[in-house]
Amino acid sequence: MYGEYDVSSMTEHKNTSLTKDSAVVGFALFAMFFGAGNLIFPPTLGQLSGEEWLWGFLGFLVSDAVLSCLGVYIVIVLGGPKHAFDSALGKVGSTILNAVAILCLCVVFAMPRTAATTFELSVAPYLGERANSFLIPFSILFFVVVYLLTFRKSRVVDIIGKFFTPTLVIGIIVLIVAGIFNPLGPIEQSQTIDVFQEGIRAGYQTMDVLGVAAFSLIIMDSGIVKGFDESSKRRALLGRASIGAVVMLGVVYGGLTYLGATSRGLGSGMSQVDLLVAIVKALLGDAGMILLSIIVLLACITTAIALVSSAADFFNELFKGKVSYRTLLVIDCIIGAVICDIGLDNIIRFADPVLGVVYPPFITVVVLLVFKRLIGRRGVYQGAALGALFGGLLVEASSAGLIAVPVDWLPFFSLGFGWALFAMIGGIVGYVIGYKRKGVATNQEIKTI
Repeated sequence: MYGEYDVSSMTEHKNTSLTKDSAVVGFALFAMFFGAGNLIFPPTLGQLSGEEWLWGFLGFLVSDAVLSCLGVYIVIVLGGPKHAFDSALGKVGSTILNAVAILCLCVVFAMPRTAATTFELSVAPYLGERANSFLIPFSILFFVVVYLLTFRKSRVVDIIGKFFTPTLVIGIIVLIVAGIFNPLGPIEQSQTIDVFQEGIRAGYQTMDVLGVAAFSLIIMDSGIVKGFDESSKRRALLGRASIGAVVMLGVVYGGLTYLGATSRGLGSGMSQVDLLVAIVKALLGDAGMILLSIIVLLACITTAIALVSSAADFFNELFKGKVSYRTLLVIDCIIGAVICDIGLDNIIRFADPVLGVVYPPFITVVVLLVFKRLIGRRGVYQGAALGALFGGLLVEASSAGLIAVPVDWLPFFSLGFGWALFAMIGGIVGYVIGYKRKGVATNQEIKTI
């Protein structure tokens, strides 16, 4: 579509088995979504949740893996992110929503966070007090490597799915199994009354749902997916891959959350990074730190590859090819290196309130797209997205003390969805306005792969 493609890679998989290719794409999806936040947030969630760690884990799984993988599948089946979001929101609304999501995910927060997490967990422990002086050269080296692995974008899925992810999964499983057979301590009472909401919030911080549009572009452009000419087989491939990715993410998240739930004896109030390091040291000692370094490096670099590639792809399409894919890669990598230098804790702190506003409209549209064939009026999507945006702003402003308006009475607030009522009201208002204006039946615009 845009940029340069290796034509041979698009056809080399035509005669391979559906099962094998589903596994490769599933591994790729897992690795794209499993990055810095996915590694450091579950243990902290588990420690906070205590005896209710399973409930917190389910909240995290729903707001992260389930919505993300379902979103990728639905968006691709509906013809890709541009067609799916354009038909639901209109060209302007779609462009704004996706641009904001990709800027948050692939440029400003998640992408530089991958490099910052890699430095703090894989490099800094070996440098001692001199560590901070090496952050800038490390960030430059990190993004040079990412660029070299992404400049041929048709090979991104193969690189991630075949080579990096299996090693990453094995390393994480070793850590989890060690924690199951040698628990760090007893699981104590929960430290919060809103465990599920904490899980939802932690899922927000991963920013994975914001990657639906970006990652679906990578999957669609891969040689594996293009090798299946029949739409039914392509849907089967994507369906199996999505389910496989959810299962793998669920196993890993569940294990890491459980490790956190058993870690209260190590101390509380630690940062996400410090807690993860303490868990690994207690379970596996110095050898565990080497294993953690490998896990973090693989998790973060695979996600960075996906983020940088998808951002360049999106803006290349948005600018109608006037700025090349490789030029956008360079720009994205430079921005990532600069932001990385403010440090991991600062990136997480700045991201939290922004995501509380950006996530609601994006989640709302992704969920409604699942029912695209039943929702025939564009006004429903537009109204619901605007309502969710308003609700997110209200909840975040109240939480920050900027306005003296209580929001804890809102339906679903304890589940982390205090904005949902406004999304519902907005959807109803959008339907009524669209009905009076005889709005376009968007079902007729659907294009399946």
